[in-house]
Amino acid sequence: MSSSLRLELSTPISDDRPVFVSGNVCDWLPDLAQFQLQPVGPDQFVYEFPKGMELPKTLEYKYTRGGWDHVELSASGESVGNRTVARSVNSKREHVPHWRWFGIPFNPAFLPKIDLLGDTFNAPKLLQTRRVHILLPHDYDQTEKRYPVLYLHDGQNLFGGGVGYGSWEIDQKMALLAARHHHEVILISIDHAHDERIREFTFHRTRAGTGRGQYYLDFIRKTLKPLVDQRFRTLPDAAHTGIGGSSLGGLISIYAGLMHPEVFGRLMVFSPSLWISPKIYFDAIRFKASVPMKIYAYGGEKESQYMVPNIQRFNEALARQEYGGNPIDIHLSVDPTGTHQEAHWSREFPKAVEWLFY
Repeated sequence: MSSSLRLELSTPISDDRPVFVSGNVCDWLPDLAQFQLQPVGPDQFVYEFPKGMELPKTLEYKYTRGGWDHVELSASGESVGNRTVARSVNSKREHVPHWRWFGIPFNPAFLPKIDLLGDTFNAPKLLQTRRVHILLPHDYDQTEKRYPVLYLHDGQNLFGGGVGYGSWEIDQKMALLAARHHHEVILISIDHAHDERIREFTFHRTRAGTGRGQYYLDFIRKTLKPLVDQRFRTLPDAAHTGIGGSSLGGLISIYAGLMHPEVFGRLMVFSPSLWISPKIYFDAIRFKASVPMKIYAYGGEKESQYMVPNIQRFNEALARQEYGGNPIDIHLSVDPTGTHQEAHWSREFPKAVEWLFY
């Protein structure tokens, strides 16, 4: 049966590799010249199957950049299933957010530059010293731009192999984002205090003792942030300053926004331990945003039976603010298969960065 099927593809372009369609119409060969898409505009490609070509009833296919080590990936840099389209369809419009690069999910040239800001930062009132890293965009030294800043907790599990529980691999995720020009954010990685972690990320009495979260937030906003803003080209206002973490790190990030909205206007809240602080819902209802805010909240349904309902309850509490204030834009992301693990937070990280800052 003849066909005039037309595939219209959009994809962010960060290199000059050609684009091909491969599938059960060509024995899955990934780089046949007759199946190369043609550029028709910025980040836009088109392929039209010849009218006399015999197509399967259902076409299964993927896009490649010239080989299976250059195949399309998801927005988080993971493998995707085959696409399908009926041969009776005239045209199909599609998008590829990311591509494999010589067999790996990111171009190593796009990895951020990681520097140690200090391993003995004095945290007043905490009676602790802290290790802090900065991750600068790979092209930071080639520009004069100023950048948003995202402060992240639990630095031991943010890049490299991770300690104990795995890693978010935020360096690799920023390289992935760079391929679609969404990498222009400075990341600050703050190590947690090991045995004092629970106390530093809470505001009430726990089995570990009285919460010291206010002192921890004071360390970030009064000691660390001024130094970062002085030494690097940052956008220091609340609209360009984010804070984020997972579990107890998600909880302290919420409190950072509730208590200091004039400092932190972008919140990345993954799997927050809301159960440990039931008063937070009342705090959210009473909250008045001094500036417009954006909150990216994520939870997995496999974490516990309470995780997602608690996040939804917090979302609703903010929506019912009694005292008005500036608008709060909340994005709630729920993963039906999500568990309380770094692998899921790693997958969610690039989505959150894009939503918060782009």
